Amino acid sequence: MTGYNELKGAGQILVVEDDPVQRRLLKNAIERHGHVVHQAENGRIGLEMVKRDSGLFNVIVLDLMMPEMTGLEFLDALHEFGTQIPVIVQTGQGGIETVVQAMRAGAFDFVVKPVSPERIATSISNAMKLDQREVKARAGRRSRSGSVGFDDIVSASPAMLRVIDLAQRAAQSNIPVVLEGESGVGKELVARAIQSGGDRSNKPFVTVNCGAIPHNLVESILFGHEKGAFTGATERHIGKFMEADGGTIFLDEIGDLPLEVQVKLLRAVQQGEIETVGARTAHKVNVRLISATNKDLIEEVKNGHFREDLYYRLNVFPITIPALRKRKEDIPHLVRVFAERFSSEQKNGRRMTVNAGALALLTAYDWPGNIRQLENAIFRAVVLAEGPELTEGDFPQIAAQLPEYEVVDHLALVADNTGLDPDDSYGEEFRASISGEVHHRLSEVSENAIASVNPAGDVRRLADVEEELIRFALKFYRGQMSQVARKLGIGRSTLYRKLKDYGIDPDNPQKDAA
Repeated sequence: MTGYNELKGAGQILVVEDDPVQRRLLKNAIERHGHVVHQAENGRIGLEMVKRDSGLFNVIVLDLMMPEMTGLEFLDALHEFGTQIPVIVQTGQGGIETVVQAMRAGAFDFVVKPVSPERIATSISNAMKLDQREVKARAGRRSRSGSVGFDDIVSASPAMLRVIDLAQRAAQSNIPVVLEGESGVGKELVARAIQSGGDRSNKPFVTVNCGAIPHNLVESILFGHEKGAFTGATERHIGKFMEADGGTIFLDEIGDLPLEVQVKLLRAVQQGEIETVGARTAHKVNVRLISATNKDLIEEVKNGHFREDLYYRLNVFPITIPALRKRKEDIPHLVRVFAERFSSEQKNGRRMTVNAGALALLTAYDWPGNIRQLENAIFRAVVLAEGPELTEGDFPQIAAQLPEYEVVDHLALVADNTGLDPDDSYGEEFRASISGEVHHRLSEVSENAIASVNPAGDVRRLADVEEELIRFALKFYRGQMSQVARKLGIGRSTLYRKLKDYGIDPDNPQKDAA
């Protein structure tokens, strides 16, 4: 990141907060630790600042409850824009539901107002560590991204094997392909594999995220423009279709294309010609078109948002990629692949392993963000882990969302995908390790869920919630004071002071608990 000073550990922090008092308090707290603070008084302004210079910011501190654009809407828009800046959400709300939604939407961490300078500094430090390593990881992934084959697609489930079979058939021709599926299922990976498996494997592969381009620029970006074609067009731009000439163009989120641009796309598909903005004649192009969408295009046609003639031109060879929750057999394999890749990149070549309990936990979760969410979870765990093995303790946010999780429901599935037979002696040991360790830990999460309101329906005192959380953390991390302090985002001296204030025995944290 251009805004990161590695010598001083200072970063460029964007604070998106509608309350001027809270903005000032956050600014003072963050600047106290040497960071540079940029401020936005609402989500729309913050989003414009990110779009204007996404490479500037290392971390975003985001208020969840704002008028005009809520924090959740900001996160969704940020995701559509394609940026990977870590986001710390803050809320004054007592309920956990909004925070859970934010974490599912990709937030890195959350804090509760009023947040202490020490807590926000710790969160920013962790986020910046993740941000810098993610920059390097993305660079590594980009360097490999041009040569993705079908062997690079992790597939153990019948559903994904069917997808690969269809994609391999599609690779043998140049007919248009539409990849359907939820966000994050791996549509671009399949598109690249189709390109690599065909006769255009050594030709350009150009990706366009139709949903991330401002509507007034879509036509120019796709088809190019001549110098002077419109205000600000100071030089000629060839456009993505010309860049992809002879190769493949991948139009991601094609359902977001404006109707007026769909007309020109139809001509490109039908006649192999594009109209450059400001040009008097059309240009011939030879491209393989692969499209992707997370929308039901036929419904978009019925609602008048997508041209029917274009739909039938594009939808010659549809391939539906299933959500990760419908192909759980693939999760253990994906986890291992991501853990090995990220640990090799981030831990100086030292590859990390994943224990059986973590595999069972991750397999039990439904992953609403699909592979992208799983990949980010593994990356974060690898970056922040201190040991050589990832355990279920490295995924507290996932565990917290599975309070009624039953280990036995996922034993056979995980065992099958780790090469273990759950009926042999090693399989019995595997089952025992999961049911004894993971189930115990997750049961603790369920039993010790911290309530936001008291039986009378009033919000509980902050001190009472803090005391209960400290007791829970001591029990959860088995009295390991350094880990408890780190996970709570406070110093050890602060932790010891609070133990004294609340009269908590670290060896028996539930003693005298209310």
